[in-house]
Amino acid sequence: MSAGEDAAWLRWVAKQFESIAGEDRQIDLEEFKAALKVKESFFAERLFALFDSDGSGTISLEELLSALSLLVHGSETDKLRFLFQVYDVDGSGAIDPAELRLVLQACLRESAVSLPPPRLDDLALALFEAADKDGSGSITFEELRAELEAFPGVMENLTISAASWLKPPPPPERSRRPRCLTAAYWHNHGSQLAFLGGYTSLNLLLFALAALRHAGLGGWVAVARGCGQCLNFNCAFTAVLMLRRCLTWLRATPVAQVLPLDHSVGLHQLVGYVVLALAALHTGAHVANFSRLAQRDGHRALAEFLLTARPDGGGLGGTASQTGLALQGLLAAMLAFSSPCVRRGGHFEVFYWSHLSYVSVWALLVLHAPNFWKWFVVPGGLFVLEKAVGLAASRATGLRIVEVNLLPSKVTHLVVQRPRSFRFRPGDYVYLNVPAIAAYEWHPFTISSAPEQQDTIWLHVRARGQWTSRLHEYFRHPEAPRLSGNLGEARRWRRAQTRLCTRSGSSGSSVATTGDEAVELTSYRTTGAPAAPQGRMDEDPDWDLDSVSTGPGESRRLCSIKCYIDGPYGTPTRRIFTSEHAVLIGAGIGITPFASILQSIMHRYRLRKQSHDYKQCETLRDEDMTLRKVDFIWINRDQKHFEWFVSLLAKLELEQAEQEPGGRFLELHLYMTAALGKSDVRAVGLQLALDLLAAKEHKDSITGLRTRTQPGRPDWSKVFRKVAEERKGKVQVFFCGSPALAKVIKAHCERFGFRFFKENF
Repeated sequence: MSAGEDAAWLRWVAKQFESIAGEDRQIDLEEFKAALKVKESFFAERLFALFDSDGSGTISLEELLSALSLLVHGSETDKLRFLFQVYDVDGSGAIDPAELRLVLQACLRESAVSLPPPRLDDLALALFEAADKDGSGSITFEELRAELEAFPGVMENLTISAASWLKPPPPPERSRRPRCLTAAYWHNHGSQLAFLGGYTSLNLLLFALAALRHAGLGGWVAVARGCGQCLNFNCAFTAVLMLRRCLTWLRATPVAQVLPLDHSVGLHQLVGYVVLALAALHTGAHVANFSRLAQRDGHRALAEFLLTARPDGGGLGGTASQTGLALQGLLAAMLAFSSPCVRRGGHFEVFYWSHLSYVSVWALLVLHAPNFWKWFVVPGGLFVLEKAVGLAASRATGLRIVEVNLLPSKVTHLVVQRPRSFRFRPGDYVYLNVPAIAAYEWHPFTISSAPEQQDTIWLHVRARGQWTSRLHEYFRHPEAPRLSGNLGEARRWRRAQTRLCTRSGSSGSSVATTGDEAVELTSYRTTGAPAAPQGRMDEDPDWDLDSVSTGPGESRRLCSIKCYIDGPYGTPTRRIFTSEHAVLIGAGIGITPFASILQSIMHRYRLRKQSHDYKQCETLRDEDMTLRKVDFIWINRDQKHFEWFVSLLAKLELEQAEQEPGGRFLELHLYMTAALGKSDVRAVGLQLALDLLAAKEHKDSITGLRTRTQPGRPDWSKVFRKVAEERKGKVQVFFCGSPALAKVIKAHCERFGFRFFKENF
């Protein structure tokens, strides 16, 4: 930090101190806790005691600056001395086992990590044994220094990350040239920009031709006719963007390389806004023209032109004005109820039902515009055909939800019978209808099981709106009569699946298992959760009426609930198998599409390994999969969210270890954003202990996987730089998660020249 930056930082700290300290210019413990936003009072009290150098019970500005200067500008020894004092609770000059366990317990609470007491003892023992070099029963300052030297970079960056009030806002990054002019931007947006250019040009051409043809009737009429011709095209084009089956089919053709099929939802929204703008301009131009005519005639009011059918009024029976006003009202309502605050604010049903008025809009357009049917006949016919086929297919194959697993954070895992003719690709989604929840509502969900799983399909549904919340509550508080619909069939099906899994597990796995162990290890191939012990199923035929606990915050239940599915429909993730180096990034429940993809990838990888030796596999190119490397990054806020798919990830790790010991075809990267990093005073000991224990046991203490869970958020620059350095081939990044994080990742992809695809969820 330069002298100028140092001075600016000091001024910032002084300013922030004044806003917290008040008139007495002192900060007491409670004010310190509130400003520091420390969850665990242990660290707040320890840090406060170290900052309060004179022991007065308050911190002055001078004391604060002195302590912070040590952390910001101090040497490694100064920082290490500060850390040692935090851990040396009794001030004896050495850290004993009880003190270390107390500190690690506080670290766990500060990082929102929950571990059983025996596991905490293991962590404390691992760190103590590693640091206590001389076996004296305590850790001295020099021993702690020697241990931390094995982890470079920790001391240089040691700070208190929660003290955001002490950090001035970073200056905004300025690019030398506009982002839209970079080659990487055009690499990622070329097809979109080309399509938008053609779309805009076509609208301008239609407007100009119609306006020129009616120019003799006056300027307002020319504008209205020009907008009307554009509305003919755009209102028909909305039907094209709703042809999900046709778009799914086009994804498998070369057309997908030219047209932005992956952005059909965004284009649908754009065309909707264009329609509303054109309709407003079209209506405004007609009103202005009617006002001119009313003033010229003198004996006819404006209201008569707008509200009364006239022979020369246009449309069917001269009702163009009336149908136009009705259309304007419907379009405005559709726009209002499709806003993000409605869709994502727990009112999806309002959006859903208001959007069904598109049928009324198209009907009114046929009455309003005499030439609209010419534009609409082909896309409208395809739309009706798609709807009829989808309805017939879904109703002809009435399915059953045969098992439900309630997971943490209100996630409902549905196991649905798979129709024999149902074919889908990894990452596809379906529309689900559960009559017991709502008879006429269909909601889209990504299939989280692999196509190679023949008997069932999985859907993971997070309670975010009214329908999904009702679904979760329906299974969380079940009533025996409503869940017992056809439990005899569900029970027989489940037993058959369990026996099949047990046989395949005992014969096809290299890991020796017997009895209940075999059932538990293999049953999740069809259910995604550990099965009930075989003995219980035989002894109690009604065990499936009870909620069976499978872990913290989890329960599962066999059932037989009628449901219907419509689909499958394709998504951008279909491109994964044509990549050479795929980077899959899921945030929270955004892992859902990748659950299916990862299973399918490992299935194809296993088949490829069985047919080719490793050297041939490295250069193999086939129509099913050209992948040479897969990096999967999963970001969760806290520990419990990893429980959703931890059994699946464990299976993938085990499968790769069996196929290729030490192989790196599939690499997992897990991040827990609520956990504090190694450079934070409040977490450095915990993270070092977790590293030591993971290296010793080859297992992560947070998830139980072989992959170590990293604290904090990913450093995307480092992540993508490492990917680029591996040089495994063309890199494509697939993301499913929040729009805010998508923007960040997309910007880094453009910086490194990677293709970026976003999955809607």
